[in-house]
Amino acid sequence: ALFGQVLKIVDAVAANDCVVLIEGESGTGKELLARRIHLHSHRRDNPFIPVNCPGIAESLFESQFYGHVKGAFTGAAERRSGLFQSADAGTLFIDEIGELQPGLQSKLLRAIEYKKIMPVGSRKETDVDVRLIAATNQDLAELTKQGKFREDLYYRLKVVELQLPPLRE
Repeated sequence: ALFGQVLKIVDAVAANDCVVLIEGESGTGKELLARRIHLHSHRRDNPFIPVNCPGIAESLFESQFYGHVKGAFTGAAERRSGLFQSADAGTLFIDEIGELQPGLQSKLLRAIEYKKIMPVGSRKETDVDVRLIAATNQDLAELTKQGKFREDLYYRLKVVELQLPPLRE
């Protein structure tokens, strides 16, 4: 019954382009719900790009998310699109967003708020049209109270908040 209620909300928000925050324990199907939202949205024919926050080194965050131009740093032999550009007109699913370092949270917030990114080494912002879905197995409200997660980013992410029931329920 609980999961059925969650699916009704998922299907209702799919048609809307709002940011969605999916919270729940590990193994509850957060990415599956994110894919369902994407597949039931007008973005379904465009990319669904999943990214796992703990898997991205802090030093590579900007290059990974925003891309870089040729010569931006040693080894940047060619221009490379980041995750936001790869997901353009589609959905970017950021898993385990609670693991994102505070310094990187502000950079992500700017991209969400303004729908613009600046590739590393570029002086020009690029517009991106991405639907953002984030997921966490942590209590972001508590992390926010403790000062470990930016309050403004938390409120930007929880436009629609889905709480998945634990598997034991």
